[in-house]
Amino acid sequence: MAKPSAAAWSTGLLDCFDDCGLCCMTCWCPCITFGRVAEMVDRGSTSCGTSGALYALLATVTGCQFVYSCVYRGKMRAQYGLGDDAACADCCVHFWCNKCALCQEYRELVARGYDPKLGWDLNVQRGAAAAAAPAVQHMGR
Repeated sequence: MAKPSAAAWSTGLLDCFDDCGLCCMTCWCPCITFGRVAEMVDRGSTSCGTSGALYALLATVTGCQFVYSCVYRGKMRAQYGLGDDAACADCCVHFWCNKCALCQEYRELVARGYDPKLGWDLNVQRGAAAAAAPAVQHMGR
């Protein structure tokens, strides 16, 4: 039986300048971008602050934060059917282009209708409110 084809990422790995604010934030403080991505991928079971702090600690103490962040790339690919199932590729992308990978993952969440700045709970509330809102009907004159 043939495996279903994987979906493409909404933006490329090197499209960092599509969102200059995100690019600058990730360049100077990748722990914030990572924390936001991790909270969304884990659907609120881990907080942005906890994930970001652990990322920063790993970066400071070991320099191997890419091992932690590549796990979340794999989780995101599994959730959305993105790319191939290659954990090695995830680690390579995060090792060589960690900040570009974080930006791409963040942009992917935005393309799927999430606002990672708000966190998981507020995104869920926003989605529930949008689903409950009555449709606006415009009457012609």
